[in-house]
Amino acid sequence: MSKNLQLATIGGGCFWCTEAVFQEVKGIEKVISGYSGGNVPGKPTYREICSGLTGHAEVIQITFDANIISYQDILVIFMTTHDPTTLNRQGADRGTQYRSVIYYHNERQHKIATEVLKQMQPYYDDKIVTEISPLSIFYEAEEEHQNYYRENSQQGYCSFVIAPKLNKLRKLHADKLA
Repeated sequence: MSKNLQLATIGGGCFWCTEAVFQEVKGIEKVISGYSGGNVPGKPTYREICSGLTGHAEVIQITFDANIISYQDILVIFMTTHDPTTLNRQGADRGTQYRSVIYYHNERQHKIATEVLKQMQPYYDDKIVTEISPLSIFYEAEEEHQNYYRENSQQGYCSFVIAPKLNKLRKLHADKLA
């Protein structure tokens, strides 16, 4: 069976966390950490993003095989492995660069994202604040931000922030894991 490769671009706080989650999911071919949604010309650096002045969000771009996992399933995993009800914040990470966001690639993705957010709202006490916007430009992050958890799993941030997200993923979505 031939592959049906598609792209999804999402941000749920620190891209190291979101990347680590989706590297575990069946049907995911590639995950690239990067930046999108900003308002300054040229490719931003991690340092510039962290200033909060560029308007970019830390995101991941996922290449997935839609014959194995649907865009809808990706969004459900995304919505249940971060807190989509906190504006510009995930845990201790604060700033617009950590916003919850879905950048859609086409109208079909836009429609699915809107529907998934509606379906997920009853599961949260607070209002979902996840932004849904068209993808403009995706900038790949520097090499040291790629595969971060896999290469630094013993680092403190990984142990205390990323590992619990992976445990939640395994508990909620065991049937979707590679």
